[in-house]
Amino acid sequence: MLIHIFHPMFFLSLLLGIMMSISSPTWLTAWVGLELNLLSFIPIITIKSNAFSSGASLKYFLIRALGSATIIASASLMLTTPMNSNLLIESALLLKMGAAPFHFWFPQVMEGLDWASAIILMTIQKLAPMVLISYTLTNLLNQNFLMMFALISSLVGAIGGINQTMLRKILAFSSINHMSWMLLSMSLSEMYWSYYFMFYIFISSSIAILFFFQQAFHISHLSSTNYDPMIKILTFISLLSLGGLPPFIGFLPKWLIIQQLSSSFMFFPLTIMLFAALITLYYYLRIIISSLTLQSLKPKWFLLKNYQIKFFLPTLLMFNFMFLLMIPSLLFF
Repeated sequence: MLIHIFHPMFFLSLLLGIMMSISSPTWLTAWVGLELNLLSFIPIITIKSNAFSSGASLKYFLIRALGSATIIASASLMLTTPMNSNLLIESALLLKMGAAPFHFWFPQVMEGLDWASAIILMTIQKLAPMVLISYTLTNLLNQNFLMMFALISSLVGAIGGINQTMLRKILAFSSINHMSWMLLSMSLSEMYWSYYFMFYIFISSSIAILFFFQQAFHISHLSSTNYDPMIKILTFISLLSLGGLPPFIGFLPKWLIIQQLSSSFMFFPLTIMLFAALITLYYYLRIIISSLTLQSLKPKWFLLKNYQIKFFLPTLLMFNFMFLLMIPSLLFF
């Protein structure tokens, strides 16, 4: 297909739109960057020409177009009512990144994507809206507004993933929950937000890559005995690391935010965030336990060869246990 030939060009223009948005001095150029990012991601979604990708691309386009229209309308009100326009812009950016309560489209779009497009949607597509949200945190009202949506996202992302059996939907609700930690850390310190976002990109991308190599889209797909046990163990470790279970590396950014919330005496939002994190760990453990107890000898789906990821496994295993090596230096942090 012609889209396959121009796929690198679309990805570069997607990154260009992100850089244009986060470095723009005005909301107009930020809007242009967001639109360039949108128009570059749509062809990447539609590489696989089927009903699922077409529906996902249409839903994604409509939602992003609604968010862009809200940004333009809010920017026009900036001169008259700057306080309300900031809140509207913040809501539009939360809609674009799929944070609760504007999350209704995110799991449905994730369900229609392949794993490569799902990685882009879960990670770098959230960068520009998050950076633009940080520009709106100019007063206490905007910070409290963002903290409220962060707490809602934590509960929605935790509860919404309990009854899910499709792996892409589970990762979608997990992403909503992790967005709450990033939004809350953004209101505290941009440094902690950047730490959390970098760790989240690496861990969630590694899990999606492992699912891709196993061609797993449902919880039952992980129960095949034909998989390399090393891949299974690494998948389980990565899931626990994504849930923030110590001693894995995913606990490090959460630990930094927990310390900051405790030192600021913000115990109520900290309690909600920890409660939601425990629920996410529950459905990660459900994936692990079901794949260990259920066994399928002959899977009906295509299994990629293990030699394709031999170079990837040791690196990922060392990264997940890096927290153990960092504990002595972190004790004096």
